[in-house]
Amino acid sequence: MNIHEYQAKEILSNYGVKVPTGKVAFSEEEAESIAKDLHASKLVVKSQIHAGGRGKGGGIKIANSPSEVPQIVSELLGMGLVTHQTGPEGKIVRKVLVEEATPIQKEFYLGIVVDRENEGVVIIASSEGGVEIEEVAKSHPEKILKEYIDPALGVLPFQCRKIAYFLGLNGKSISKAVNLISGLYRAFVENDCSLAEINPLVLTPDGDILALDGKLTFDDNSLSRHPEIEKLRDSDEEDPVELEAKFWGISYVKLNGNIGCLVNGAGLAMATMDIIKHHGGEPANFLDVGGGANVEQVTQAFKMILSDKNVRAIFVNIFGGIMKCDTIASGIITAAKEVGIGVPIVVRLEGTNVELGRKMLSESGLNIVTGADMGDAAAKVVSAVN
Repeated sequence: MNIHEYQAKEILSNYGVKVPTGKVAFSEEEAESIAKDLHASKLVVKSQIHAGGRGKGGGIKIANSPSEVPQIVSELLGMGLVTHQTGPEGKIVRKVLVEEATPIQKEFYLGIVVDRENEGVVIIASSEGGVEIEEVAKSHPEKILKEYIDPALGVLPFQCRKIAYFLGLNGKSISKAVNLISGLYRAFVENDCSLAEINPLVLTPDGDILALDGKLTFDDNSLSRHPEIEKLRDSDEEDPVELEAKFWGISYVKLNGNIGCLVNGAGLAMATMDIIKHHGGEPANFLDVGGGANVEQVTQAFKMILSDKNVRAIFVNIFGGIMKCDTIASGIITAAKEVGIGVPIVVRLEGTNVELGRKMLSESGLNIVTGADMGDAAAKVVSAVN
């Protein structure tokens, strides 16, 4: 789960991470009042959406006086902000963060992620802040430090100092950086984050260390332990179909292709997308109905797939273990009656009650093509689209 920058900064500040003084605004009047209360001669107005690259997209503006803030906010609120992470459709700006401008001497990058290959947490630091860390990794890998943390011990003071020295800090700035890194790590662990990122982390002319931006991503599986985090969810920033899928207990991720996929099991779903691409097609979604789905869930899954206007064919790929093939067949038939299925369906069924499932589909009168195996079915669904 993602949250907004202003929310991330509120959490981080509770762990001793220093951030610029600011507040979120939902209107010009609110922003004007905040700007006056900050008593700063120069301010920054930042669009709040769940995407990076806001500055390059025109979503971050400088106000040289509080009187300029309302006009800037009027330009930002309601705009469709397009960045490299939003896609061409962009995201609507519904709120802005108004905060005092920070004088900058040097910018850095600091992030914490779960490294699955090494089965632990790694702190990533770079002397090149304010840009995409992927770009730095490609062009200047020597400017990136990876410090692996033993989860049993947590981040140790010497590791924080090592990172501070790597960033080129000195004097009192080192102790401030050590406290900030330690606080960021505690925020990451105690809130079950999968990502905690500060980009840029800045050194001010007077030697202070501040998080000029902040991003926290949480493990969805941990939200039952963090109701206070769950309350920070912004449904306007999430795909409505993906929210609907969560309600029904279905794993769904929208993609950019035109072949809808309905599969049981995450591994089989990934393999299904791979084999579609192998045959020259493009999957429109990842959809795993799970091993124990019922007819109602399967029907809802079809509705989700068909809500995507790009879908020109549907590939149903089911291996019936716990999930019975006749349940899938019932779901397909029910969905066809409720919403109508105006695109070709290619079905590959194997496993429990497979013959009954095939019989139900063959007698349904629906436009259904069966595949002998995954490869045959994938070839047929790509052919149907073409």
